[in-house]
Amino acid sequence: MNDRERMRSVFTEDADLYDRYRPGYPAQLFDVLTAAVGEGARVLEIGCGTGQATVPLVARGFAVTALEPGEELAEIARRHLAYYVSARVVVAAFEDWSLPPVGFELVVAAGSFHWLDPAVRMVKAADALRSRGALAVVSTHHIAGGSDEFFAQAQQCYERFDPNTEPGQRLPVADEIPKDPEEFHRSARFSPPEFHRYEWEASYTTDQYLGLLMTCSRHRAMPTSARDQLLGCIGQRIDADHDGVITMRYLTQLALAKRLG
Repeated sequence: MNDRERMRSVFTEDADLYDRYRPGYPAQLFDVLTAAVGEGARVLEIGCGTGQATVPLVARGFAVTALEPGEELAEIARRHLAYYVSARVVVAAFEDWSLPPVGFELVVAAGSFHWLDPAVRMVKAADALRSRGALAVVSTHHIAGGSDEFFAQAQQCYERFDPNTEPGQRLPVADEIPKDPEEFHRSARFSPPEFHRYEWEASYTTDQYLGLLMTCSRHRAMPTSARDQLLGCIGQRIDADHDGVITMRYLTQLALAKRLG
């Protein structure tokens, strides 16, 4: 198992935690996808987790085949999708899964594309699509805004307890998150991508925010003692200085490109 596969595997270590605390996606994003390929389209979702994007896709009338390599995550996704006959969850890694003979109108990777093998992901995504089908790559970024004073305090906790922390880090503003079409161009399989960006906020109690942190591979991979001290420091700052609630500002970015040929 290489480092990327090892880090990807930590998400299934506590699937219930992932399901409770991972953020979802803005409704406008799914409106764009519906306009791009039409209602009732066949969709392949890569790395569905517990269904944060799957449920909105199916609710908009798409027929979704959702791939998820983690059995525990997939089981929770199945429970969320139990009342939808147009959805199925398959326990499989995208790189290993055999594509069906009939292609999809849309391939969606919501928060999962960076975990895929770079040598495989663009080529296989194109092969999974019918002619003029679309690839949607969705990423979520924590940006400046919300409880900025708290996040400056949290940086001090990271510098104290996580030796891998770069000193003086700050949250980027939205304009600093790049729109990077290079991989689409380099593959020669897709049109230039359209970028759609959505800024939004979510508030968390101390327990919720610490739970969210524990869904991140960075924290799960830390030595237990250092991680406990880090989370204790962060929790203390939320309780003592922010009345037990902080707000995060997110940027969700959708890159949408049509298959060529």
